Amino acid sequence: MLKKILSVSGKPGLYQLISSGKNMVIVESLVDKKKMPIHVRDKVVSLGDISIYTDTDDAPLRDILMSMKQKESGNKASVLPNAKPEELKKYFGEVLPDFDRDRVYPTDIKKIINWYNLLLDAGIDFEKIEVEEEGEENKEEKTEATE
Repeated sequence: MLKKILSVSGKPGLYQLISSGKNMVIVESLVDKKKMPIHVRDKVVSLGDISIYTDTDDAPLRDILMSMKQKESGNKASVLPNAKPEELKKYFGEVLPDFDRDRVYPTDIKKIINWYNLLLDAGIDFEKIEVEEEGEENKEEKTEATE
């Protein structure tokens, strides 16, 4: 499911992929449920493809969101996205202790907190999504193996 949640450069919020065509995709806003086309010229990133720098390796966004959900007991983030940079880094250090403090900026942390809150408001269940995505990957692997 996180693969179908998109961030579109220049547009606020997150969008769910509805369908795709040759030169555009149709998305639905998680905030107001309005549908709109996103064209090839727009920069689109799937949340499933995002990872965060750590001191050792990159951490997938899904793991960070699940860690935030566990820390917050399923509630919204306890720190506001517009908090001071020091507060954001302190909070993010509790969620992902080994994040690379030189390459992860406060603006990145703000964006992740906003996304987390938007996904919660939209009723996205991170644990359920992870199982579904793994199931889809396993189906694809089995299909390829039988061909």
